[in-house]
Amino acid sequence: MSPDPMSLSRRQLLRATLAVSGLSLCGSVMSVCAQTQLRITPQQVLGPFYPVLRSGNPGVDLTSIQGRAGRAQGQTVHLMGRVLNLRGEPVRGAKVELWQANAHGRYIHPKDTNPAPLDPNFEGYGVQLTDAEGRYRFKTIKPGAYPVGVRNWIRPPHIHFDVTGRIDRIVTQMYFDGDALNEKDEFLQQVGCKECLTAKLAPPSKDVEPDSLMAVWDIVLARG
Repeated sequence: MSPDPMSLSRRQLLRATLAVSGLSLCGSVMSVCAQTQLRITPQQVLGPFYPVLRSGNPGVDLTSIQGRAGRAQGQTVHLMGRVLNLRGEPVRGAKVELWQANAHGRYIHPKDTNPAPLDPNFEGYGVQLTDAEGRYRFKTIKPGAYPVGVRNWIRPPHIHFDVTGRIDRIVTQMYFDGDALNEKDEFLQQVGCKECLTAKLAPPSKDVEPDSLMAVWDIVLARG
């Protein structure tokens, strides 16, 4: 049985963060000695495929749908991080929504005319509130790339986020570190801080699927 993504411990999140960043600890368990100043996560286009077709109650495990026995196609991704303000303080109770294409690069949306197949066990939407330390965690699959239909543009694998804190809201997109299509994506190339939108990848820990990915991505709001 696959572990509940919300059971990933504080220690696991810390270990994954250190594995991809090389940062050192200081103070409390979740405190990191960063030498660079935090930057606000850049805004990105909402896009036309915000989910309108959903069944059941969305949660943190996108790899299965309530009431169905099947599992989503594609490589499992354990996606985790924190929502912070510019002072590095955690934003507690921030609403984190995400949506994405399936492993074939298609959204469950009536406006998506991509001929790629749908996955009956994947709806591509999740939502949760950050905990007291600003942490969020989702279990999903790595989305596929897909053609936009103009200028031979192929969008790289990415996940959409809508994050609402106590004061601020950010609509943005997260990309996967090292993907070759990132360098040609028009949306990502318009951003001055590309690394602000790129999740770092780490090998899976021993208590998750051995062929899965661990992705760590922090979201920074101005005030929280």
